[in-house]
Amino acid sequence: MRSEALLLYFTVLQVAGAGFPEDSEPISISHGNYTKQYPVFVGHKPGRNNTQRHKMDIQQIMIMNRTLYIAARDHIYTIDLDTSHTEEIYFSKKLTWKSKQPDVDTCRMKGKHKDECHNFIKVLLKRDEETLFVCGTNAFNPACRNYRMDTLEFLDEEISGMARCPYDAKHANVALFADGKLYSATVTDFLAIDAVIYRSLGDSPTLRTVKYDSKWLKEPYFVHAVDYGDLIYFFYREIAVEYNSMGKVVFPRVAQVCKNDMGGSQRVLEKQWTSFLKARLNCSVPGDSHFYFNILQAVTDVIHINGRDVVLATFSTPYNSIPGSAVCAYDMADIASVFTGRFKEQKSPDSTWTPVPDERVPKPRPGCCAGSATVERYATSNDLPDDTLNFIKTHPLMDEAVPSIVNKPLFLRTMVRYRLTKIAVDTAAGPYHNNTVVFLGSERGVVLKFLARTGYSGFLSDSLFLEEMNVYNTEKCNYEGTEDKRIIGMQLDKQNNALYVAFSTCIVWVPLARCERHMKCKKTCIASRDPYCVWLRDAGTCSQLSPGTKVPFEQDVEHGNTDGLGDCQNSFVALNEFSTAPPDQEIFYTVYDPSTTSHSRGHESYDRGTILDWKDTYDSSENTDPHVADTFHNHPDKKEISTSMALTDILHDKSEFSDAEEEEKAEIYMAPLSSHFDSNKKKDYFMLQDIQPEKEEQHSTNVQKAVSDETFNELPMMSPFSSDQVPPAIRNDITEHTALIYSEQSQFRKTMSRKLNVLNGHVKDMSKSLKQIMASEKSSSELIMQQNAILEKIASNLLLMSQHHQQSAQMFVSVMQQGIQLLSASKEATYVSRTCGGGTSETSSSLKNEHVTVGPSPLKSNSRIHGGRIHRPSRSLSPPSTVLGHGKQ
Repeated sequence: MRSEALLLYFTVLQVAGAGFPEDSEPISISHGNYTKQYPVFVGHKPGRNNTQRHKMDIQQIMIMNRTLYIAARDHIYTIDLDTSHTEEIYFSKKLTWKSKQPDVDTCRMKGKHKDECHNFIKVLLKRDEETLFVCGTNAFNPACRNYRMDTLEFLDEEISGMARCPYDAKHANVALFADGKLYSATVTDFLAIDAVIYRSLGDSPTLRTVKYDSKWLKEPYFVHAVDYGDLIYFFYREIAVEYNSMGKVVFPRVAQVCKNDMGGSQRVLEKQWTSFLKARLNCSVPGDSHFYFNILQAVTDVIHINGRDVVLATFSTPYNSIPGSAVCAYDMADIASVFTGRFKEQKSPDSTWTPVPDERVPKPRPGCCAGSATVERYATSNDLPDDTLNFIKTHPLMDEAVPSIVNKPLFLRTMVRYRLTKIAVDTAAGPYHNNTVVFLGSERGVVLKFLARTGYSGFLSDSLFLEEMNVYNTEKCNYEGTEDKRIIGMQLDKQNNALYVAFSTCIVWVPLARCERHMKCKKTCIASRDPYCVWLRDAGTCSQLSPGTKVPFEQDVEHGNTDGLGDCQNSFVALNEFSTAPPDQEIFYTVYDPSTTSHSRGHESYDRGTILDWKDTYDSSENTDPHVADTFHNHPDKKEISTSMALTDILHDKSEFSDAEEEEKAEIYMAPLSSHFDSNKKKDYFMLQDIQPEKEEQHSTNVQKAVSDETFNELPMMSPFSSDQVPPAIRNDITEHTALIYSEQSQFRKTMSRKLNVLNGHVKDMSKSLKQIMASEKSSSELIMQQNAILEKIASNLLLMSQHHQQSAQMFVSVMQQGIQLLSASKEATYVSRTCGGGTSETSSSLKNEHVTVGPSPLKSNSRIHGGRIHRPSRSLSPPSTVLGHGKQ
């Protein structure tokens, strides 16, 4: 009893403290300046003049029989998947199917633009092993044809595409072949008023949904259809008729029809579905008030994971709201269970929708497939009683919604300005084929990759954000100065470990992983937790295993444990082996791990925070190297780091540069908002000082007196002196030390200039971070004040360091000047003594026991360390009242 009470207590605490989940950050990021090396298809044929392009308007892509089929405007292209590509992908065959001139003229007479009066291929299906079924809009007069799959040869006569293909290319549609019959969902008229789920072809009668009945379909947007058992499931979104009082509320739906449905009787539902049922899909963040993602964007085919059949779907928020996307998983058993639950009805036009009591549901149960266990008495749907048919005609909506697995999204993306539009899943990723990796396409040309993980139940529970890739190639995919970054399709080529990403103007070939970027760095290879990447023991490199390869390797997808592995901060490794990359490009890997006690560039027991970000050098407009690495610092886990820890290694800079070019290309390192310089030399660390409350007034005064952020006062230079004033024995030493002072001043100005550039960059980063904090529901004023305090300390300590260095240089120059004056006085006194034959003068005797050290002296007990520099108390020197040369009195 006590254990049950404790369990209930902790459950209540968890629910009470639950808030909207934060976006996870990717372990690695690949920007467009790296992915632009991937091959791109823009509609060219090998050996032809590739300077000319035509608008492709790609509608969809599909892989069949080791061939990629591309449905576009007026054309169908095929690409052989087993042909290697370097910079550009060329088609192997092209089918041209243009609209006839009378159809184009009729389209123009109806008021359509000339760009709309083309034949957009909207249906591309494998009808059998040798036949390709194709439907196109045909200038707003849809038509369908059959072609040979291997040669793209036209087989027989053209048939009407009505109810099989939309009139307008902008209208959504789905279609599939099951048991030789075509199941399609689209609109049947020019004005797109009559939406329909339709069955045609084959040996079964033609069936459709009830016409112009909003209880069945109301302005649907069809997304996907799957063949599962005895049923066909359609996934779509539509205006929720049960929420008419609240305006146009869009709900995601799943609908079912039976394959053996023969329609109703001659009295009810003749030539219409008798098994059509629909239910809402629930993809929401749980809480006292659920946050719903209602715009269904994409759905996968039925996939098999850990013994269960599921579908994954991407959802987004409405287009007139704040952008946000989610991925939810649904068990097919849960979908079937909902369709055996209660029905929903509206008793009057003004009443709310309520569940139908079980006693009012007729028998046999409406919506069941004829001949099933519950309807054994009726062999076909034509024999069903009128009560059952009338009920299903007026009650197609189910009361309960289909719950997502674990009642929450597997993946969330809410802090970005784009929505996720497409999805592709690899259920056999990794060398053991036991990982599920999901690829998500967005409307901004970004592809996200995450690992669907299983919990203690052995089934999907959460996700691990592996990678973010910007795959849109601006140089090659832009058409006539315009760009369309919305991803319209993705197809996996497992045999070649590649992903084909389709845009309206191009198709990009993307490897499933970028293991070559880790190369010789074992730590980052293991920390990436990518199921496709393994560490080859014999070769000592990070690589992606080819199917069937058997070599010893290491991998830790579950934990990414890198305990005992050496750091890679002093190792440069080759970036990639692509022919398009410059041969001298190298990469420096930096790993930030919030779980360790210091901001090391190594990785210890990575869980979420390690981010490998390949992008341009931070805040550098001169850098054009697409392969420069930098740490991604905007990570939510960094908020858990204490202030003292975050300020420990705050500044780290290269002690000296060999030339100006090396200085210009230097990378910036600050932990966690940091940059780094590659150097094998000992680093200088500047410890930030904590400002005590009682010294706050004095500190403010010091800061106000500090030098400017942009410029520094010129350090005092030595007074000029002639060479005859200095004894020859120490003249060379003084010359060397004078040059040293000038060099130190110059180096100081360069160093401070670099640090100010770093500071300016971090001011921008802090501003972005504060904006994100203020936009988050979990923000607090204390957190904002803490980050402001960190920024203030960075700025103030940079300024104080400048002052201290200035004072040190002034003191050093002063000592040098006084030493020269004393030496000059000593020389004059000696000259007078020798000439006049007198004894030792007061001046010379006063200097007898005084030794002036021109060079640096060892650290003494009374020396103090301040701001990372060593300072000594100035020595009290008493120069003579009269000095020769250019000395001062």
